[in-house]
Amino acid sequence: MNEMTQIKHHLTDQILIGYSAGTLPEAFSLVVATHLSMCDTCRASAQAYEAIGGSILDTETQTTLEADALAGTLAMIAKGSIATKPTVVSDVPTPLRDYVGGSLRDVKWRSVGMGVRQAVLKTSKTATARLLYIPAGAIVPDHGHRGTELTLVLQGAFRDETALFSAGDVEVANEDLNHTPVAEIGEDCICLAATDAPLRFNSWIPRIAQPFLRI
Repeated sequence: MNEMTQIKHHLTDQILIGYSAGTLPEAFSLVVATHLSMCDTCRASAQAYEAIGGSILDTETQTTLEADALAGTLAMIAKGSIATKPTVVSDVPTPLRDYVGGSLRDVKWRSVGMGVRQAVLKTSKTATARLLYIPAGAIVPDHGHRGTELTLVLQGAFRDETALFSAGDVEVANEDLNHTPVAEIGEDCICLAATDAPLRFNSWIPRIAQPFLRI
């Protein structure tokens, strides 16, 4: 994994605020938590937003809590602070470990064509999280977005029309971005991606396969 100081592409303030407030879908929160385990800069920002949120709560007038508020709070405490730095177990950052089942070697990959493979992770239905395996030099089909996509590089690197993304980097894509990601030569690229809407492929073959591949 690259040194943390080499991470160049970070999460937006809006995403970090949503994460700290607990308003993101589970799939997006998984990407954010995994990135925070790799990035000192974003982890510090998340801690700051948590502190601000805590201060606001301290100044609020008393309100009536939902019936399950205590149980929900205890569950969050059991999982630990969202902004603390998790350890890395094997080749998988701690936030991702339970979703993967241990190691990247344990992932059950499914081909999506052109050498690219994926593994859809079990999360809530409001968004989809998946691992992507892109062989060195392989191309992901040209596509746009109907919503937001977060793509975190876990291993290797990929390049598209906007920049080079290496281990720890995260690309935040929205409806304005059309791109053709290409894995860098020399090492296979593994990414963790989350989407809240289907991708918009520009060629007909991926479009036909899209409903079956859940992308």
